[in-house]
Amino acid sequence: MMVQFLVNSLLLLVAAPGATLAWKAGTSGCSTYSYINYTTVTGFFLQDDPSTSPSGFDYATTNWGLINRTYPTDSKIEKCGSKTQWQKFAYYVKTLNQEADGDTAYKVFFFGRHGEGWHNAAESYYGTPAWNCYWSELEGNGTVTWADATLTPSGIAQAVKANNYWKTTLETQKVPAPESYYTSPLMRCLITANITFSGLSLPASRPFVPVIKEFFREGISIHTCDHRSNKTYIHSQFPTWGFEPSFAEHDPLWNGVTGEESSSEAARSKIVLDEVFAEDDNTWISVTSHSGEIASLLSVLRHRTFSLSTGQIIPVLVKAQRLYQAYPSTTINAWTSLATCTQPPITSIASIGCVCSGSPTATATPA
Repeated sequence: MMVQFLVNSLLLLVAAPGATLAWKAGTSGCSTYSYINYTTVTGFFLQDDPSTSPSGFDYATTNWGLINRTYPTDSKIEKCGSKTQWQKFAYYVKTLNQEADGDTAYKVFFFGRHGEGWHNAAESYYGTPAWNCYWSELEGNGTVTWADATLTPSGIAQAVKANNYWKTTLETQKVPAPESYYTSPLMRCLITANITFSGLSLPASRPFVPVIKEFFREGISIHTCDHRSNKTYIHSQFPTWGFEPSFAEHDPLWNGVTGEESSSEAARSKIVLDEVFAEDDNTWISVTSHSGEIASLLSVLRHRTFSLSTGQIIPVLVKAQRLYQAYPSTTINAWTSLATCTQPPITSIASIGCVCSGSPTATATPA
């Protein structure tokens, strides 16, 4: 049912006859169908460059990764005095949107991965194979809880680091503050976003009032850390934040039995990006999400693979163009059950996998 829901949503959002965009009114030409096509505009951030290794890369030591370069619009903005690299980049992006046709828009996303959660710490402690085949299906180990995981002290420190860096670069580099804030509904992202953006000197026109969107969540597995809390509880923790209109009281996606396949995650990543571009006029967008989901979003945006460690942030300049033709044929695979152990495994060896008690490999069991 969920796979069909994703297929239907994708078709409705990207191939609906007569669909229009909130950010600009399109011209349909003679085509019956249309969809939004995404590309990453490269040459502006170190993270775009194939020579930049994701391993050990830190946004906070590289001015967010913004490359020192000139832009065709520099002569216009510098008439008003010396400008920072970010001010020149922001003016260039503004000009791109001003000169774009009615079917094209540009946005700058800051995709931030949540700080370290207790599930991350548990996976490191038990080893990834054992984590995947046994421990992740539990809610905790009696010492810590990782169901809809909160942040470890290290994770809190990573979010505080982001807050301090935003504070510094807003003042010294004149980085444009986000105009819109979105977050995954999972607790580790909600807490990370709250710490990251609270207490900043933001323009009055750009307050920190996030919208919680279901499809910005992590790839959905049978792990309890991917099972979100109910809407009432989330609201009690963040009472001034908004929910997208369709947000359900109880988690409609996690079932603890089957896991989402990458093509299904890519489909919902496309859907949520389409929603942002179709409904949000703003250019500067913050999204607090997860390693797997950010990887999926970057893939849909045709960005090079760039994995983020916990607490890391990646800015991306995105070009969206409505194309008046049928959406390319796409296969979305069904969700699948995963192999698990019924008791703590004997070993967790990366090159071998999880070895269950009494069995050489993990075997599928009901959750």
